[in-house]
Amino acid sequence: MRTHSFLTVFLWSCVFYVIHMTPSQKRTNKHSHSERITGLSENDGKTLHRTKRGWMWNQFFLLEEYTGPDTQYVGKLHTDQDKGDGNLKYILTGDGAGSLFIIDENTGDIHAAKKLDREEKSLYVLRAKAIDRKTGRQVEPESEFIIKIHDINDNEPKFTKDMYTASIPEMSGVGTSVIQVTATDADDENYGNSAKVVYSILQGQPYFSVDPETGIIKTALPDMSRENREQYQVVIQAKDMGGQMGGLSGTTTVNITLTDVNDNPPRFPQSTYQFSSPESAPPGTPLGRIKANDPDVGENAEIEYSISNGDGSDMFDIITDKDTQEGIITVKKPLDFENKVLYTLRVEATNTHPDPRFLQLGPFKDTALVKISVEDTDEPPVFSRPWYLIEVDEDAKEGSIIGHVLAQDPDTAKNAIKYSVDRHTDLDRIFNIYSGNGSLFISKPLDREETPWHNITVIATEINNPKQSSQIPVFIRILDINDHAPEFANYYETFVCENAKAGQLIQTVSATDKDQPPRGHKFFFELVPEFAAHPNFSVVDNKDNTAGIMTRRNGYSRSKTSTYLLPIIIFDNDYPIQSSTGTLTIRVCACDSRGNMQSCSAEALLLPAGLSTGALVAILLCIIILLVLVVLFTALKRQRKKEPLIISKDDVRDNIVTYNDEGGGEEDTQAFDIGTLRNPEAREESKMRRDVIPETIFQIRRTAPLWENIDVQDFIHRRLKENDLDPAAPPYDSLATYAYEGNDSIANSLSSLESLTTEGNQDYDYLSDWGPRFKKLADMYGGEDSDRD
Repeated sequence: MRTHSFLTVFLWSCVFYVIHMTPSQKRTNKHSHSERITGLSENDGKTLHRTKRGWMWNQFFLLEEYTGPDTQYVGKLHTDQDKGDGNLKYILTGDGAGSLFIIDENTGDIHAAKKLDREEKSLYVLRAKAIDRKTGRQVEPESEFIIKIHDINDNEPKFTKDMYTASIPEMSGVGTSVIQVTATDADDENYGNSAKVVYSILQGQPYFSVDPETGIIKTALPDMSRENREQYQVVIQAKDMGGQMGGLSGTTTVNITLTDVNDNPPRFPQSTYQFSSPESAPPGTPLGRIKANDPDVGENAEIEYSISNGDGSDMFDIITDKDTQEGIITVKKPLDFENKVLYTLRVEATNTHPDPRFLQLGPFKDTALVKISVEDTDEPPVFSRPWYLIEVDEDAKEGSIIGHVLAQDPDTAKNAIKYSVDRHTDLDRIFNIYSGNGSLFISKPLDREETPWHNITVIATEINNPKQSSQIPVFIRILDINDHAPEFANYYETFVCENAKAGQLIQTVSATDKDQPPRGHKFFFELVPEFAAHPNFSVVDNKDNTAGIMTRRNGYSRSKTSTYLLPIIIFDNDYPIQSSTGTLTIRVCACDSRGNMQSCSAEALLLPAGLSTGALVAILLCIIILLVLVVLFTALKRQRKKEPLIISKDDVRDNIVTYNDEGGGEEDTQAFDIGTLRNPEAREESKMRRDVIPETIFQIRRTAPLWENIDVQDFIHRRLKENDLDPAAPPYDSLATYAYEGNDSIANSLSSLESLTTEGNQDYDYLSDWGPRFKKLADMYGGEDSDRD
């Protein structure tokens, strides 16, 4: 460890010393030192000792690209332990050892075996050691040394790019920087002038120059114009050795483009332009194009055209075509040959992006004169108005004139005009026109309530040239007259409670009228004169186009009168006054204590007013029990093998109670007298029952007498109860005779007595459509084999 540290210090001392030596000199120096260095190591703090040793160095630098016949001598390794008896062996390791650098193991001489290139590798780090041949022990610690390669000028300068591209605005001043080029030399810049580069211009003078040290290219001439020349090619040379004779060089090409600036104003190629236009040209029609030339490009050449003055500045316009930078002359207003034939315009072209640096060159705009001549054409007729509005009363007579239209030929010839109605706008041919003077008249009656407006089109055509025609819209408004009478605004379902009091409001009615009077509707209500003193109701006009229906007495009875008809006259206030009579139907209904309607139908009279849902269910259960009894009785009769109830297919009337008459209810006094129900004794006579088989006679039980003042509902209720509780009643009485039938029966009559009988079977399939209540009857008579059984 001590020997190795000393050897390293000594080696580097020798290296720095030899650096200043001339490579061609050969010198042998023996260094014999005996030193002892005392110190603490990092590990154990023991005293370090350094032994004596010595090296022989003859050369540490080599020239690159050596082309001599012999190998280059590098140097010599030697140690004080070498006695010259050949017991020591020198070994070289590191960069290129054995291939580039060869050592004589006996003498320690080192030679370079190959030609070296400093640009490929500028220095080599090697290690040397001396070994005892007999013991194989290392007599000196391994030492490291460096061999540097001396540079020669064998590389020419090279630019970073083979070709450069640059641009600069035209008209730039002298000395304006364009671009910087850079060349590099692979030789050693710290050794001689091999890597010192100097720039020069070979091509591109006198327009450009180059700085010899920095390589910055600059302009050399003032006011270079892009319009004269846009592209330049400059060749730059880079030479090493400071530009001296014998130095190596390289070149590059720089393409320089002059960019445009707005240094040229627009100019018209001619001072006057001429165009023509037919007078029939519509607004927006292009007439021609003009263009001012500008040698600039891009936005510097953009031009805006305008009309500065002239007698046609209000009749024509000019727009700029952004793609072609042309000015397009267009028609602004309709032309009239008869009014003016020639127009003169002064058009101005201006750059939109002027450059302030060149404003001293003059105004960047130009003007030209444009003359436009108008050509005469045959024009269609022209109406005096753009549209017409005509008002006419709806009661106007057929053939009456309602208005006029007027059209003229605008040409100097003033051709005659004929008029007609476009029938596509008047399919019903309600209107017509006199072809000679344009007078409109009515051909059919008008009705404002059906069509309040009519929009027709009138056509005017030149008689000498039918191709020349024009059309105009005519709006015809139908004015209203009072030709409709007012009537009820809605269908009113009015009712009055049985417990109503006198002076009670039961309905408010309003009216409507198809007419539209100018001052609005005003309606009046009153009773028909025959009913002016109606004992039950009165009409009160509310003076706001409504009227109230009021009661005039206390209490109403459904049993006596269920419906009242109240005729009301409605008047309007227009001229002539129109009126109509509307009849209000008022029904008498049962109401609760708050006046809410509960029932108005006549069938409700047959049941107690307070019949609940449970009572209805009980009645249905009783009917079902009766039907079951009928079925059981029929089964028992079949087991006894007695004569069947129904003898023939046609004799089905014995199972159905005969009503004999189906009247219209309580109000039908001609078909049935309700008083029959109030005479119970007439119904208690002993009569033979028609629904009993003649051979079996049942004892008819009389009921207790009922008096005339008994209520009809109580009577029916009692009869129903007797039939339900009588165990001796035959099953044929399942349908009891009540001698009273209400109206609106959904099943109609079930009697077959008055049905048309034929030899064929009667079809009772419709009984199955009546619901579950008639299921038993449907089973008895609906099947095909019911009569046979």
